Amino acid sequence: MCGGKACIAGHRVRVLDVVMWHEHHGMSPDEIVSQVPTITLADVHAALAYYFDHMEEIQEEMRQERARAEEFRRGNPSLIETKFRQERLEEAS
Repeated sequence: MCGGKACIAGHRVRVLDVVMWHEHHGMSPDEIVSQVPTITLADVHAALAYYFDHMEEIQEEMRQERARAEEFRRGNPSLIETKFRQERLEEAS
């Protein structure tokens, strides 16, 4: 456990991260290991096995992270987006 979240033993890599890379970004276990060389192929497979055994729990973590990220975005607008929006308003005036 790392910060209350399931992690690969001895690492700070969360099961959630492995699932996102594999399921949502289409990375193979080998690609994940090449991106995070401190973990092994067995670690990746163990994380995925844990996910499939605790799918509802991990998916709830994903929902919570998305909600926190969206809340952060709403409260902290991008400076670039704000500048572009301001420039467009000035051009329209």
